[in-house]
Amino acid sequence: MEDAVSLREAFAAPVEGEVDGLEDGAARCDFYGVFDGHGCSHVADACRERMHELVAEEMGAGATAAREPASWAGAMERSFARMDAEVIAGCRAESGSCCRCEAQKCDHVGSTAVVAVVEENRVVVANCGDSRAVLCRDGAPVPLSSDHKPDRPDELERIEEAGGRVIFWEGARVLGVLAMSRSIGDAYLKPYVTAVPEVTVTDRSDGDECLILASDGLWDVVSNEAACEVAQACLRRGRQRWCAEAAALLTKLALARRSSDNISVVVVDLQRRNAL
Repeated sequence: MEDAVSLREAFAAPVEGEVDGLEDGAARCDFYGVFDGHGCSHVADACRERMHELVAEEMGAGATAAREPASWAGAMERSFARMDAEVIAGCRAESGSCCRCEAQKCDHVGSTAVVAVVEENRVVVANCGDSRAVLCRDGAPVPLSSDHKPDRPDELERIEEAGGRVIFWEGARVLGVLAMSRSIGDAYLKPYVTAVPEVTVTDRSDGDECLILASDGLWDVVSNEAACEVAQACLRRGRQRWCAEAAALLTKLALARRSSDNISVVVVDLQRRNAL
């Protein structure tokens, strides 16, 4: 199992001048992340331990502006770049033996990263790799990320312009090796594989039910529509821990459909509640 999951509620302190009840709802931020490692688990583990701290620092560095939609892309890009640099520097400092995988070259290890910062009025998603974020709104899926596959037309063009190649060997792979075109780590495949995330900022609505973050072990065998249907069924049961139940059922569904990859699922409750 090389996946890692991060759940950090209220992970970022309000920026200076913010107070409870602020109109744009920027004071409260929760962080959720799914990291699908490959080669070994240590890059995904590092993302679990550090990514939320880096995002919080980058949010704070820009003060109030970092909470504005136009500034989120820059904050997330800097956070991912710092995370990428940290894991690569850590591997080089350990001379290729930075974890228990003695037989594995450390610069051949990497991880996807799909993270979400949930504010009162917005959901910010940054994605690097083929993990995915899907918003369930009024019973229908709203994709908040796009998988970074090597044969995605714009990704293929970017790789080839950088001098790399996409080779089809049991699917499209960068240089015939990696089945995704963006990741944290994987130093030996740069610049063809980049750590630059794609970022979406989505306004929340009263019809939002939940946010699903998952590694490709789920999405390889379960559609966005089916995932939302499962989550909705759990919501209708009215149980207090319906999100945990939905995550467990989605994992079991992927296993029943013979997913051949690691499976990690996070379901975040987005229902608005009236104040008591």
